This record gives sequence, structure tokens and C-alpha cells, in this order.
Amino acid sequence: MHLSTLPRIRLTSLPTPLEEAPRLSRALGGPRIFFKRDDLTSFALGGNKVRKLEYLLADVLRQDADVIVTGAGPQSNYLRTTVAAARKLGLDAVLVMHGDPPAEVQGNYLLDRLAGAEIIFTYDEDRSTVDQALDGVADDLRRAGRRPYVIPRGGASPLGSVGYVTCALELETQLIDRGVQADHLVLATGACGTQAGLWLGACWLRASYRIWGISVSRPREECVERVRNLATAAAGLLEISPPPSHETPIVLEEYLGAGYGIITPEAVEAIRLVARTEGVFLDPVYTGKAMAGLMDLIRQGEFSQDDTVVFLHTGGTPGIFAHASDLQ
Repeated sequence: MHLSTLPRIRLTSLPTPLEEAPRLSRALGGPRIFFKRDDLTSFALGGNKVRKLEYLLADVLRQDADVIVTGAGPQSNYLRTTVAAARKLGLDAVLVMHGDPPAEVQGNYLLDRLAGAEIIFTYDEDRSTVDQALDGVADDLRRAGRRPYVIPRGGASPLGSVGYVTCALELETQLIDRGVQADHLVLATGACGTQAGLWLGACWLRASYRIWGISVSRPREECVERVRNLATAAAGLLEISPPPSHETPIVLEEYLGAGYGIITPEAVEAIRLVARTEGVFLDPVYTGKAMAGLMDLIRQGEFSQDDTVVFLHTGGTPGIFAHASDLQ
């Protein structure tokens, strides 16, 4: 199915801004840096997941489901936007979260509860327990006469990745309009759907920039496989050529630290620097680690002073408040 005919609902006003960050560039000794402000998608406090939900929720309606079943962690930006989108469309949402209920109701978890989501905990910190629970929850709902629609943990699916194929097209238009040629694009990579869509879109456009995924949750090899598989499957949906088999998506795991959701000193440094130079706020789980990676790549000489780098700000603002003690 062609991109223009793929069912989609509108949740946000696009395009999101492309903003230059000259004070940050000077503080880092170059290169030229732009923010692609997907933290400003205008729905449920924004973030990258909104683009994916425009396609996923259209499929939910097409299949006449009445409840969404999905999962992630208590501070998931994806769950916050999913339950908000469900409510906007008159649907219920059941959220499966790994681990125990948080001691403090704060950040995204607070917003999930305000929106009235039904929340089920796995009482196991292993995030894969969410995957194991989703189908069982859906089966229970079917036995109760409901019509569930299951979305994989983190919203990573070929259909969701299409949202970032459209983002690649949007970014290309903005770069051309401003007479800018980007050399690199840096983003946080978690469930891998965003990088997959961008990579597919960039290959389709034959874009000039390399895409650098900074892993915030998975080993490099796992991310590379997921990005490739999601991009290939999304290409099949759109009936376009997948990325060339000889190309490998770039994913760096060096900035993950002790694991997902565990803050690193480098991320805190990056958050403070960006806030104090550009008045832009990053979060400690996703964008803070991605910016720490960008900063280190500059120090290593991977990006020269003459390069132009786009940083995809994927959102995560509510999560800042859940980590206040770590950011003091």
C-alpha cells in the first residue's frame, strides 16, 4: 500500500520545528547542530510515539477493537501517549508494566493513572515479562466479551515505524527549504522502531546523512537486528525497496551505562549543558543518553567542525520529574 493511502488518524500538528542550536555548537567546539523537535508533537505532552500512534490507532479502528493492550515500564513515554490516544478515540487501555508499582506516583505513571488506564504489574524487573503477559491479558479480555488490539511493548512494529518514514520525508523538506545539507542524524534507540523508520525513509530518499542510534536499552547486536527487521517489514507494507542488505544500521551501546532507566553522569552533564545553552530540556532515560553520545562523538572526532548534525529530540519531558533527585 502506498504511503499516501495507508490509513492514518491525525493526533498532532506537523511538521515539528527544526531549530538550530548555535550556543550548544559553540560550547562543544562545533559542529553545526540542529534539533528536530519531536518533543513538540502537540498531543499528550508530545514525543516521538505520537507519529507511530497515528498509524497504529487507525488500524485499531479499522479492526473495530474496543480496548488496547500494550506494555512497557512505569515511566514509559509510549504508554502515556497510547492511553491518551485511546481515550481521545473513546477506547479503553490496559497497560502491562514490568516490575513493582512505583513507590511514588510521579511522571508518566501519574499521567497514565489520571487517564484511567487499567494497569497490571508483572512484579518482575525483566522487561520481557511484559511480552509474555500481553497475549494472556488479551485472551482474558476476549473471554469477557471485549475486542482487544495488542500493540507490542514500546509500540515497535512495522506499522508504527511508518510514522518515522513520514518524519524522514518531513525533515528532508525542511532541510531543503533552509538550504542545509545534514551529514549526521543522532537519536536515542530503545524499542528500535523510530530508527527503523528513519533508516528506511533516508534510504528511500537517498538522504545525505548517516543515522546514529544511541542504544538506551539493548545490546548493539539486538538493536541492529530489530532495526533491520522492522525497516524491512515496513518497506513491505509500503511496497518500496528495503534498505540494502549490505548496509548495517549504526547503533552504539557504549552510552547505555548500567542499563535501561539507570542514569549516567554523562547524561546528567548533557542535560544540564543543553538546558543552560539552549533552554531545551532532555530526559535522563532517552534523550539525555543520546546527547551524551553525540557529545562524545564530537570529542572523538567522528563529527568535524564543518559537519551538520541533526539531533532528534524524541520527547520524554514527564520523565524528568520522576528522576528529580538524580538531577539536583
